[in-house]
Amino acid sequence: MVDIGVKAPDFIAPAVADGTATELALFRLADGCEAVALCFAPANFVPTCTAEFAAVRDAGWHGRDDLAVVALTGDSLYAGFAYADRFDLPFPVVSDFHGGVADSYDLLADSWEGHSDIPRRATVVIGGDWTVRFAEATTDALDRPAPSPVQNATAALRELGVDVDRPRVNYDGPW
Repeated sequence: MVDIGVKAPDFIAPAVADGTATELALFRLADGCEAVALCFAPANFVPTCTAEFAAVRDAGWHGRDDLAVVALTGDSLYAGFAYADRFDLPFPVVSDFHGGVADSYDLLADSWEGHSDIPRRATVVIGGDWTVRFAEATTDALDRPAPSPVQNATAALRELGVDVDRPRVNYDGPW
């Protein structure tokens, strides 16, 4: 996993944002923000990961000037369209189909559920100075830690001056 205190790797990757296919460049998204929250998942529609993404959505982390939120999954862009639409995700869903972004953050799973070279479930917070301020991953994407990585990221965001509500993760939701 990427170390806290190092410079965050930049990336450009295909994404679904506002119902449109786009190319997401981290440096463009992060420009002027106090922080960026990267939420990794091995695939779309993984219940525990969806619970976290929905909790971030419901906590209102999106649509802010001081914070950018990005979901990154190992699925295709087309699966990203269905996923973002099904769960009304208001932040970009990046297709890290070959695991290049996850690899640059040292979050590449050797294998999971028969798939290889896909992202691990993790949350990374990057400060406005591109320094990694928080990084936490689960051992397995189906783990149900309490608190979850996105909940633990709240403290790092607040330290950066981003006043956000702590997400309430409901693993037993309609996922």
